[in-house]
Formats: sequence, structure tokens, C-alpha cells
Amino acid sequence: MSTPRVAVVGFAQAPNLASAGTTSGVETLVPVFRQALANAGLDRRDVDFWCSGSSDYLAGRAFSFVNAVDAIGAYPPICESHVEMDAAWAFYEAYVKILAGEAETALVYGFGKSSAGLLRRVLALQLDPYVVAPLWPDSVSVAALQARLALDAGIITEKAMAEVAARSRADAADNPYAQVRGPVDTDAPYLADPLRVHDCAPVSDGAAALVLASGDCALAAPQRAWITGVAHRIDPQGLGERDLTTVPSATAAAEAAGLPDDLDVAELHAPFTHQELLLRAALGLRDRVRINPSGGALCGNPMFSAGLARIGAAAEQVMSGRARRALGHATSGPALQQNLICVLDAETHEAEGREAE
Repeated sequence: MSTPRVAVVGFAQAPNLASAGTTSGVETLVPVFRQALANAGLDRRDVDFWCSGSSDYLAGRAFSFVNAVDAIGAYPPICESHVEMDAAWAFYEAYVKILAGEAETALVYGFGKSSAGLLRRVLALQLDPYVVAPLWPDSVSVAALQARLALDAGIITEKAMAEVAARSRADAADNPYAQVRGPVDTDAPYLADPLRVHDCAPVSDGAAALVLASGDCALAAPQRAWITGVAHRIDPQGLGERDLTTVPSATAAAEAAGLPDDLDVAELHAPFTHQELLLRAALGLRDRVRINPSGGALCGNPMFSAGLARIGAAAEQVMSGRARRALGHATSGPALQQNLICVLDAETHEAEGREAE
């Protein structure tokens, strides 16, 4: 039995806002579902599997994802699952579900209201629970530690970091969903040395949804971006257990996913400017590769959907014809601890299938 070919056939996201003005994931998700399914040419009844990514800690209540299921509808009954992290990992679960032959279509979604609490403090809960978390270091301070190490090692420069921010904001001018645009103030005071405001992703509320399909369903969709490789790897959790100036898990995931040399676009989930520079080195991205044409997480970073949105934005580049091959990347954990790679291709593989016959 041959392995089914899987494609992204639809993507949609909500505007990235400093505050969405609602405590309900349902209100945010309903229009996103509607748009993603319309882009895929499907009805919600055509979806075999639903999978979400969110956080009870962020929502402040247990089983918060159950409330969001109301956005799907009470009937007909659905097959549903959930991951307590960025929805890029829900995408991975749905992708494996289709590869296993248990579904032909899937809708993956992520949502989070980062403005509901002190996000930078909440993120300390993902740190080592015995040595680091009791100190309550905020996420910007942890990232600043990584940036300082990279600067002192001569791997990056503050000028290069500012150039990343300026390019991202310029690209975001064409993105109606972006939260941050405008010029970069290189004289702004440090938030946490050596990170300034423009070096850090904003606190964002938002959501995103991605539709996957295989076989004839994918070929019948109005548009598609074929998934040719997916992998994720994890580095040690302890900040002192690894070299923070390198990202070996990203390199390993890229190798496992078969990252090609002729990429046109890479959407990198880098919430801090120095992290984009580290990822570019870890993935071996050439100068010809366009990085984050959407503006990336630096211009809108809704927790638990920003990584999924990078895969969706990369898929849009392929589906629109602006790229032939694209990379979607997601990260989770402190200082780029966990990394997921998704390779997308415009080829339909119809010729390849005929040759195999």
C-alpha cells in the first residue's frame, strides 16, 4: 500500500491584535474556520479529523479547548484531538493521522489570548521546574541571555538584529493581519540587554486554521501545496545543558524532513531578531531564500497559532505561485528548544505517479 500524498489546501488567520476584545475562542475561530474551508472548497461536514493547539495556563481554566469546539458545531459528531502547545504540533498529529489512512481531510487550528495575563511570566512555567522556573525568569530575559551569548561569540551583531526587524516590519506593510509595522528605533532603550523593543515579538491575540487533504480530495481543491517532508526534534530543556548559540534540533529536523537546497521562501517562527539569525545558520539557508515575507512573528505572535501560521504563510506562497518550494518552521520552549520543519512543494507529482505505474 502506497503512502498517501498530503497537501495544504486552505489557510486562514485572524488579525493579530494587542487585545482581541473577547474572552471566547469561539468568536475568534468561527470566521477563521469559514475562510479556511472556503479556500479549500470544503464544507465543515467534509472534515474527517479536527486537531487544535492551545493552553489551559494561558486561558486560565481547565479544558479550555472544549469551549472552542463549539465553533465547529454540535452536529454532525466529529473526530477531534488537542495538543497543549503550538498548533504546528497539532498539524503534525493530523498529518500522521492522514498518513496512517485514518482520515483523508483534516482541519488544524490554534488560538490564544496572550493579553489575558502576564505572558512573559506565564512562559516561565515551561522552564526546568527544579532549578530555573522557581526564579521566575521572564521569556524576554531568557532570550536576552541567548542573544548576549551569540553577540559575545561574534556570531551575530546588533546591526544584523536591527536589519532583521526593519525588513520584517517593511514586509508586514503588505500583511493585513500584522500587528506591528513602521520604522525601527535603534536608539530605543533596552528591554533586557541586548534586546530592544524591535527585537522582540509583540504580545498578540489571534488564531489560525490550516486544512489538509490527501489523494483525490487534494487534487480537487482549488489550490494546494504538497507536503514533501515534516519532522520535529527537541534539545535539552535545561538552559545550561546546551550551547544556546546553536540550534541542533532545527538542524536535525531539517535533515530528517529532507530540506532541499533550492528553497525560494522560508517562514521562520523567530519571536526575537537574533533567533532568526541563529535559525538561518542552523538550517543553512542561502542568501537567495526570502525570509518571512509575511513579516513573521516579530510583527504578530499569537501564542499557540504563530507556528502554525508560519506553515500556512509558507503554503500560501506556494499556492499563489510566488514560490515553488517553501519552508514552514515552528518553535516551542525556551531559547529555540523545540523545532518543527515542514517542506512544501508546488509540484503535483502527477508525472511521478504516472512513472510509478
